[in-house]
Amino acid sequence: MARSRPAFQRTPIIPQRVRSTGGRGFAFVPHRFLREGFFASLLTDELLLYLLLVLTADRHGLSFYHADTLCSLLQLPHHRYLHARNSLIDKDLIAFDGTRFQVLSLPEQPLHRPVPPLRGKQDMESHDPATIRKLIRQSLANE
Repeated sequence: MARSRPAFQRTPIIPQRVRSTGGRGFAFVPHRFLREGFFASLLTDELLLYLLLVLTADRHGLSFYHADTLCSLLQLPHHRYLHARNSLIDKDLIAFDGTRFQVLSLPEQPLHRPVPPLRGKQDMESHDPATIRKLIRQSLANE
């Protein structure tokens, strides 16, 4: 006997914020995203998650990808995925209702959070691109 799949709710989470594709298909990033500073306002994990959600979204900006799938595709540990997801919600770029995402129309302006200074070895190894690059090269050289 075939198992029936649960029906997904296709109505937007925030109907007033459905993105307009401008007739270009579903996966698009408006030029405003770069020009008005949204790109620069995102950390690497946030940017990766945002772009993946854009690519997986339907015409309403809805994505039904599960956290495990997103983590696997992005090659992110769960705690980094959660931080990126919560940051995108705080920056008003996505909505999440526990089972589905909505990529929202861009707000008036990007929300810039002050980035605390890096202090100590652990901060540098976690957040400084030059230090991370050095660690990766050292790791690859040791294989």
